[in-house]
Amino acid sequence: MAGDDGDGIVDLLGDDYARTILRETYGDTKSVESLTEACDADSSTVYRRVQRLQDAGLLEDEQQLDPGGHHYKTYRASVRAVHLELSDEGFEVTVDRPESDAADRFTRLYEGFK
Repeated sequence: MAGDDGDGIVDLLGDDYARTILRETYGDTKSVESLTEACDADSSTVYRRVQRLQDAGLLEDEQQLDPGGHHYKTYRASVRAVHLELSDEGFEVTVDRPESDAADRFTRLYEGFK
């Protein structure tokens, strides 16, 4: 699947915080609090990067319910690889996403509310 905004994705991946967020959320969900610690940045910086990653389709969120009844979001990388290909016309960015079916998403959502 080719990215609609290849330049934007390349620019975003050039950012240390964005790369840290993707690395930390690859295969496991993380809260903004956890990502803030991993990035050694303030939460507003992390929220901005999270939003940019979501806008680019590289990060997805999941709603969680804590024992006190409050809701919060966790984030998971929704990308396996980003390929940059050079041709006579310029660069083409292709994003490989993990296979995900509705049953897996429903199971994760259900388990999050247990």
